[in-house]
Amino acid sequence: MFTFLLILLILDAVVLVTVVLLQAGQGGGLAAMSGGASTDTFLGGRQAVTILTKMSWWCGGVFLALSLVLAGLSSRGSRPRSVLEGQIQPPAPVAPLPLNVQPATPGTSTAPPAGAPATPKPEGRD
Repeated sequence: MFTFLLILLILDAVVLVTVVLLQAGQGGGLAAMSGGASTDTFLGGRQAVTILTKMSWWCGGVFLALSLVLAGLSSRGSRPRSVLEGQIQPPAPVAPLPLNVQPATPGTSTAPPAGAPATPKPEGRD
């Protein structure tokens, strides 16, 4: 359904671009506002409604409606929100660092002294 509506949207966009480009211009645009333009022809005046004008309005409405429907379907579906979100891998778990490790200072050894016992003291006893 989503793919079918997306294909319809693309076809409607192609038709809309073609229809808009085939229409005749207003004849002057902003240059007509500079002097001598009467108020009834402000920004081009009224033109006859042609088949191209009607088609551009209909194609624009269909484009808007299909865009809204597709936006609703994509936010409700199980699709990722963007292409990048679908490619992101979850981070790997990181092992916690031991808490009793002291940083080594330059010139000292991290090994216990030669006469020290190798086993640590049991917890809870002083």
